[in-house]
Amino acid sequence: MVNFILIAGSLLMGLLFNIFGSLPRDSYKGINAWVLFVALPALSLKYIPAIEWSHHMIFPAIAPIIGWVGAWLAVTAYAWKFKIDNATKGALKLSLGLANTSFLGFPLVVAYFNEEALSIAIISDQMTFILLTTVGIITALRAADGETVSAKVIIKKAVKFPPFIAFVFALILPNFFDLSPINPLLDRLIATVGPLALFSIGLQLKFSEWRSEWRNLTFGLLFKLFVSPALVLLAAILFKIKGTIPQVSMLEAAMPTLVTGSLLADEYKLNPQLANLMVGLGIFISFLSTAFWWYIMQLLL
Repeated sequence: MVNFILIAGSLLMGLLFNIFGSLPRDSYKGINAWVLFVALPALSLKYIPAIEWSHHMIFPAIAPIIGWVGAWLAVTAYAWKFKIDNATKGALKLSLGLANTSFLGFPLVVAYFNEEALSIAIISDQMTFILLTTVGIITALRAADGETVSAKVIIKKAVKFPPFIAFVFALILPNFFDLSPINPLLDRLIATVGPLALFSIGLQLKFSEWRSEWRNLTFGLLFKLFVSPALVLLAAILFKIKGTIPQVSMLEAAMPTLVTGSLLADEYKLNPQLANLMVGLGIFISFLSTAFWWYIMQLLL
C-alpha cells in the first residue's frame, strides 16, 4: 500500500506544482539530470553485479526483449502508415518498448504473487535496464540526429552517457573489486529514482494537450498495456511454459511505460509531451489492465 501511495502521490504532487506554477518553468530539467546522471548509474552498480544467470532465468530475461522487438516493428509500421516525424517515432519506441518493471512492477508482483516472486521479476527488470542503457540510447540518438547518423557518432555519444558508463563499469568492476560495501549508499540513491522521476513527469504533464496526441496515445497505450503482454503470453504458450515464471514475466510486460524512458525522450527532445502522457495515463490504466491479465494468465498459464 505504501508503494501505491508513493507512486500516486509523487505524480500528483508534480501535477499540483505544475497547475499552480509553484516552481520555475524548467525546474524539471534539474530533477531529470539527477535521475539520469546519479540515480540510474547507482541502479546499475547495485544490481548488475548481483545477477546470477541460470537456465531458469531465460524466459524472464527474454520477455523484455520480446516487448522491445514487438514495439520496434509496430512503431515502424505505424510510422510508415501515418508519416509521423522522427521525434515522435523515437518517443513511441522508447515508450512502447520499455516497461516500468521495478517502481510499479515490483509492488504489483508482490500484490498479485508474493515477495519470493521478486527473484523472477528482478531478472525482467535488469534486462529492461540493459535495453534502456544500450538500444534505448541508440534509438534516442538516431531519432534526435536523424536516421542516417553513423555508428561512430552513436558509439561516441553513448559512451559519454552516465547510465551507459555505469552499466559497463558494473559488468567489469566486480571481476576486480567487491562493490557490496557501497550498497547502502547505492540504496539511498536508487530510492530517489521513482519519486523524483514521477514528480518530474507530473511537472510536465498537460492533459489538456492529449487531443493533439490522441492517435499516437491510443496506439501507444493499446500496444503497451495489451499487445506487449499478449506477445509474452503467446511465447509462453508456444514454448509450453507454465507456472509462476511465465506469469510474473507476463505481468512485468503488462506494466506501463518506463518512467526513465520518458526522461530519456525529454533529454533528446523526442516529443516529451507524448512520452509523459504515456507514463501518466498508463499508470492509472494499468491498475485495471493488470487485473485483466491476472485473470487471463490464471486460465492459460
